[in-house]
Formats: sequence, structure tokens, C-alpha cells
Amino acid sequence: MKTATVRDLRYDFPKIEAWLEGGQEIIITKHSKPIARIQSEKTVAKPMPELPDFKARLKETWGDRFFTQKEVDEMRAFETGEP
Repeated sequence: MKTATVRDLRYDFPKIEAWLEGGQEIIITKHSKPIARIQSEKTVAKPMPELPDFKARLKETWGDRFFTQKEVDEMRAFETGEP
């Protein structure tokens, strides 16, 4: 178990942080008297969900099809109900 002072926390936190990352438990002292105990948080990292392959889905839906501007305008007019 490591010991650090309040002053160490203030001015040398990277050292304290490294101890915590190493799994150490640290006693914090002030005027040579223990005032706190710090230990690292043991968290389980959740894996990120796999994202879908958007390009593959787009290709599956539309293939290699490209729309002309005229086709796009016609589709928009149809969807909005414009003549």
C-alpha cells in the first residue's frame, strides 16, 4: 500500500494516477495523519456494438444505380404531392 500527501495529490497527481492504474491502494495523509484511502475503480469495459456495413446495405438496395437530376426531381415531386 502506497502513501501520499495532500500536497502530492495537488502537485504530483500523474504519479498517483500511475499507482492507481497499477492497482495500488493509496493512503492520503495530511500532517502525517491518514485522512483518506483511494483505490482504483475496477470497471469492466463494454465492447462497442458492431456497426452495420452501410455501404453494403446501400449497394444491396440500389446496386450501382445512379439517378439523374430529372429522376430525383420527379421522385421529390411525387413524394411531396407537387404537380
